[in-house]
Amino acid sequence: MSTARRDEVTMADGPGGRREKRRQDSLREIHAAVRTLLVEQGSAAVTINAVARKVGMSGPALYHYYAGHDELIGAVTAGFFRELTTVLEQARDTHAAAPAGHRILEVCRALRTWAITHPAEFGWIFASPIAPPNRQQDSPRHEAGQRFENVLLELTAELWRTDPFPVPGLADLPPALRKQLVAYSATIDGRLPPEASHVFLTCWTRLYGLLCMEVLHQLDFAYTDLEPVFEDCLRGLADALGVDGD
Repeated sequence: MSTARRDEVTMADGPGGRREKRRQDSLREIHAAVRTLLVEQGSAAVTINAVARKVGMSGPALYHYYAGHDELIGAVTAGFFRELTTVLEQARDTHAAAPAGHRILEVCRALRTWAITHPAEFGWIFASPIAPPNRQQDSPRHEAGQRFENVLLELTAELWRTDPFPVPGLADLPPALRKQLVAYSATIDGRLPPEASHVFLTCWTRLYGLLCMEVLHQLDFAYTDLEPVFEDCLRGLADALGVDGD
């Protein structure tokens, strides 16, 4: 093969070549089709055949990109996680000069804004099952989920280092809870000790629980506007973290 022909093949098939570009374009089209089906018809509509029809290919052809439905779901979930995380990171970085406590509250507000404007995607992310620990380490979803978790975790760890918030005595917690908190603290490399992890996780579950109820319209019987309820929740979180809630 001539040098010119070899260079032509390399350009077509290499990492930045035409073939790879076509593949990336197809992946973006597949992900867009999944999103459209999800938003317009719900998660049950997202099947291999439905996605394939949406992008104008056969069901078997889609298997050239994903080994099956589970792999497709994992990839799309990872994409939603990355999109959401980018929004949170932008909120954090926009207030880079502010104290950690203020940045935490701004990230929480950005999370709610994304959730209520993307309810189908929010539900998809947090309602789909998580793979067992021994199967998730190399998955795109796991990696994207960790990046998402780290936004608030790192800010809370920074707050703990610079202005420690009140925590319960570890010995005062129920043994079963204490054991789990010690294990969780180890998984995050001790960035928060167990007792501080308890506060962090309690704040997260309160925030997440309220968001889920809002997105799923479970509080419509009482509220027509959840923003003041959310802000009241943030004031409670700010008190727990010992920061100014304004």
